[in-house]
Amino acid sequence: MAWWSRPQGIAEQPKKSVPKGIWTKCERCNATLYEADLDGNDRVCTSCNHHFRMPTEGRIAISIDEGSWQEHDRGLESGDPLGFRVDGKKYVDQVKSTTRKVGPGDAYRAGSATIGGIAVEVGFFVFEFMGGSMGSVVGEKIARQFERAVAYRRPAIMFCASGGARMQEGVLSLMQMAKTSAARAKMRDAKVPYIAVLLHPTTGGVAASVAMLGDIIIAEPEALIGFAGPRVIEQTIRQQLPPGFQRSEFLLEHGMVDIVVARKDMKSTLQRTLRWFEHGRSPDRRTGSAADDAELPQTD
Repeated sequence: MAWWSRPQGIAEQPKKSVPKGIWTKCERCNATLYEADLDGNDRVCTSCNHHFRMPTEGRIAISIDEGSWQEHDRGLESGDPLGFRVDGKKYVDQVKSTTRKVGPGDAYRAGSATIGGIAVEVGFFVFEFMGGSMGSVVGEKIARQFERAVAYRRPAIMFCASGGARMQEGVLSLMQMAKTSAARAKMRDAKVPYIAVLLHPTTGGVAASVAMLGDIIIAEPEALIGFAGPRVIEQTIRQQLPPGFQRSEFLLEHGMVDIVVARKDMKSTLQRTLRWFEHGRSPDRRTGSAADDAELPQTD
């Protein structure tokens, strides 16, 4: 009998495999992580502190006070002004399919909430919905969020994670850059604070407009932030980019963001920042460490 033959009477045992979604490999340190532990640590690697992309529902849960979320404009839906098709699939069908998977609301969810007991108007880009792309619905929801902030004299906070303007809506998508920037300018005129939180990735037309217009700009560690991608830039200027180009820490060093904050410290940092606005103070522009208000510099 050949060595590989199975003796008679011994039933073949079914092969055992690890179900999908149980383990994840870290993109930075290659550590094998148990999904439950990763979720319990807010999608941050327990070995190297790498920040994984986080689902929007989880982001909302860890960013605002429990039970305070009141969502607005949930029923707005994208139109199809160009009758756009890609690979034979209609844009309207693509939106419907994504809505079934992700839920209604398009690529942005905005609402009223409290953070540390302070009332705010807060919005979250939904990267799961077509890469967080900004079309006419996203632009309208952002504009309405800023208008509510002015009307109720509440600070506005935006969590940005987007691939940029939505090409399927053509120039109407690009118009949202001007529309949201104009709404933000009205907030500045009314002296209502606006805090932008840049997540991975914040790129394209979103980065080139409303995402970079915050009174305070906060970024998560190692987030990709910029207009065009690094490869496109290198091919255009025919030069090699410096290490860490377009990452949060590089932008902090060059004055493009005010502070880089780990996910576990984000809510407490927002709470302190909101209190500083209330008291006419300015946050430490270099670190996310806890500091007493008395130790912080006065604003000009």
